[in-house]
Amino acid sequence: MSGQVLLIEDEPNIIEAIKFILSREGWQVFSHSNGETAVQTVRDRAPDVVILDAMLPGRSGFDILRELREDATTAALPILMLTARGQTKDREMAERAGASRFMTKPFSNAEVLDAVRALKGA
Repeated sequence: MSGQVLLIEDEPNIIEAIKFILSREGWQVFSHSNGETAVQTVRDRAPDVVILDAMLPGRSGFDILRELREDATTAALPILMLTARGQTKDREMAERAGASRFMTKPFSNAEVLDAVRALKGA
């Protein structure tokens, strides 16, 4: 299975790791690191899956997620929320905002692949 993934993340090491993991499996991965322009980038790219970091420069990933869920064209888009903070309240905030799945950093290659495959199939 393959498709287009938009990775909205500002840490270069995470971007490279996820691009490497998914590209090996045939996914086309694009990255974006500015929270202020992330929603427009999602609309422009129309990816199959979005991987969204919770903490971005300019705007919170939670705010971006809420805006995407309020827009009819992106309301059903599979979104994997990624965060370095794995506290229960962060998971609850992501679920309330409409995250399809939630994953904490650090993550394993298998976790990322399984999550993206599951979201694409959903």
